[in-house]
Amino acid sequence: MALIFWLIGAACVIEGLVLALAPSRIPQLLALIAAMTVSQRRMAGLAALAAGVALLWMARSLGFGPSSG
Repeated sequence: MALIFWLIGAACVIEGLVLALAPSRIPQLLALIAAMTVSQRRMAGLAALAAGVALLWMARSLGFGPSSG
């Protein structure tokens, strides 16, 4: 359960950083996403998912994040 809270919190931090550091770029980003095809959006989502899993695995192997016990 701690892992779920940790992951949601980490996602909120990243989302918040994007909105806080580059709020004027959000409309441009949304226009870019809207111009993509469905398959391009799917591939971008899968790439982000794979990168996120890899980063979490690396962080966990380095001792960051909630403990497994």
